[in-house]
Amino acid sequence: MGSSQTDHQSTDRRQFLQALLRVGGLSAVGVGAGVWLRGRSARPVEASALVLKRRQKIAVSPALPELVLTRGESPRALVRGAVEALGGMGRFVSRGDVVVVKPNIGWDRAPEFAATTNPDIVAEVVRLCREAGAGQVIVTDVSCNDARASFERSGIAAAAAAAGATVVLPEPQRFRTVDLRGEVLTEWPVLEPFVTADKVINVAIAKHHSLTGVTLGMKNWYGIIGGQRNRLHQRINESLADLTSFVAPALTIIDGYRVLMRNGPTGGSPADVEERKTLVASTDPVAADAYAAKTFFDLDPQQLPFLRLAEARALGKTLLDPGRVAERAV
Repeated sequence: MGSSQTDHQSTDRRQFLQALLRVGGLSAVGVGAGVWLRGRSARPVEASALVLKRRQKIAVSPALPELVLTRGESPRALVRGAVEALGGMGRFVSRGDVVVVKPNIGWDRAPEFAATTNPDIVAEVVRLCREAGAGQVIVTDVSCNDARASFERSGIAAAAAAAGATVVLPEPQRFRTVDLRGEVLTEWPVLEPFVTADKVINVAIAKHHSLTGVTLGMKNWYGIIGGQRNRLHQRINESLADLTSFVAPALTIIDGYRVLMRNGPTGGSPADVEERKTLVASTDPVAADAYAAKTFFDLDPQQLPFLRLAEARALGKTLLDPGRVAERAV
């Protein structure tokens, strides 16, 4: 592809996204937009904490695997193959559900740096939710870098909107104080869609992390809260378990198409990235992280304190029966 054609496509994408993000409220393509001001620590409007209605866990089916690994060239095929093997999106999403799809959009990085979830994977999850009859599919995250820039540069905003999602930037007025009922996290500002949605699907990316060793599905839940998140780093393992318990995801998907092996979580160079063209999907959020840690980083799950703690709290298993795990080439 010539440089002029590439530049033209890049300009088209940028103009498309800028047009979407100028819309106030919900547009015809379903994009909620707004400028996320820097007041992330501002207390939400409510004076008292809300209590989330507990979401029901997806029942284990003896006829289906609990975890699927797919390998192949196409990010879209990786998603479809994994979800089909788990029983189809209709197992996780009921007709009329409001579904939040939670990618990692933490950083102002292009996809090739593998600091954010692959936009094609996010878009395919949105399509599957809509095919299953979801009433609304919301894609959102609380970015570390400027949200508008991160949503645009990652390619996720444009890809999700084109697939039919409502893309929501984390504006200050969208946070609600919630009683998380955790060991570390009690009352905390949470981005509203994660409080009100019927189902939440985690679409994380596998990458190195300087603090926790790796960032996978559980670490991705830091992107649902506002406030001074750096305060949680002293007890990060407990806070990750608190967040996983609070969210109760219907499905966990870990993007290993490109894996950031070094200098995480932001990445510094494409040389830090390895193409693995693999995806992990599971009904068990602990197993998803455990298998991704082993598959992509050759880490024993027992080396990761947040997984040991989550398993001790009965949030999932670090080791599934081999008969409950399936691998597919797609």
